Amino acid sequence: MKVIKQKSAFFAFLRRLRFIRRWGLMRNTEVENNQEHSLDVAFIAHNLGLLHNLQGGAVDVNHLAVLAMYHDVSEIFTGDMPTPIKYFHPTLRELYGEVERLAQEKMLRTLPVELQGAYESCLLGQMSEEEAKLLKAADTLAAFMKCAIEKQAGNGEFNEAYDSILKKLHAMSLPAVEQFLDLYMDSLTASLDTLNYSSLED
Repeated sequence: MKVIKQKSAFFAFLRRLRFIRRWGLMRNTEVENNQEHSLDVAFIAHNLGLLHNLQGGAVDVNHLAVLAMYHDVSEIFTGDMPTPIKYFHPTLRELYGEVERLAQEKMLRTLPVELQGAYESCLLGQMSEEEAKLLKAADTLAAFMKCAIEKQAGNGEFNEAYDSILKKLHAMSLPAVEQFLDLYMDSLTASLDTLNYSSLED
């Protein structure tokens, strides 16, 4: 039996995800943090992978969900940079990408050496092209769902983001994304009473 003696701050750092607020430049009716977002993206990625596989894909949906769990782990050290700033200029995006990579490597090094190999692909974002497309789609779907909920709450701050993100989703040309939108979006903003009544009728 292998006994690991190295102490690790891995989970101490992971817990910090809950302190990182998203959508920092926009007025929110419902505050969202990175820990909540990461779980949302994992839920979506798993389902999206299943839909993708029903249409001929061959992605490991459990691995995809784990990739999603850790996709924003670098922001423990960098914070959440708003999209308009991150993509303001190619040089800035390139520099931020390098900072993200260094943060990912730092997070990996917090683990005991014996475990680093098992986490490397997840923490460093190493994935196939198929996985990358689905993960990007899941992340974008999570943002779109946030916009839909804010719009339903009467927050016009998210109207333009809703429209632009929906265009991005359609532009991905992924059948699984279109099916996800068709299956789940109508009920997303329904009240609990409506959901309960609908489920009783079914």
